[in-house]
Amino acid sequence: MHPNPAFRTAPDVRNIGFARERGFGTLAVNGDDGPLTSHIPFLLEEDGSHAELHLVRSNPIARASKEPQKAAITVTGPDSYISPDWYGVADQVPTWNYVAVRLSGFLTAMPQDTLHPMLDRLSAHFEEHLLPKQPWHTSKMTPDVMERMMRMIQPFHFAVTAIEGTWKLGQNKPDAVRVAAAQQVTGYGIGNDTQTLAALMLGASSEDPK
Repeated sequence: MHPNPAFRTAPDVRNIGFARERGFGTLAVNGDDGPLTSHIPFLLEEDGSHAELHLVRSNPIARASKEPQKAAITVTGPDSYISPDWYGVADQVPTWNYVAVRLSGFLTAMPQDTLHPMLDRLSAHFEEHLLPKQPWHTSKMTPDVMERMMRMIQPFHFAVTAIEGTWKLGQNKPDAVRVAAAQQVTGYGIGNDTQTLAALMLGASSEDPK
């Protein structure tokens, strides 16, 4: 997370809402030979207290998590390169604006009989965003096929102990300078979901970074 406090004033409710809505991030643990990472969908509880996820049994993190261990899930959002020329003032340097939330906690393998209801909760969370499409449910699967597929994956519980968010939107610049850069991001941004980032930059303020 960025050390500048100007970018870290978002309240937990905003960071939780962002991570829960996104529902996809990078899980990281310490392995014997260095960090282990895996890109995962997850379901974060509304109060941010814990998340549910699953891993393929052959995943190195699953193999390394026979006992509860410290872990982190990093969730990234819109981002873009910011050219110094876009500020309209002298003596600026290149930077990158972005949104990211990190959930720190403990990863614990769960009993296999908790997997099926977890999969139902996880799919329901994402399927509700596709309305009015009739939501997909595991009941649409042939039972023996479903059982065979579930044997290949393992459920996990992630107990959240800390939530940190970085909303680097140019809050350390005068409002007019930040707005000028945001307008350039709208047309020329290089990154991911630059239109959303530009809107967030326009909505930020040096007086109220939240």
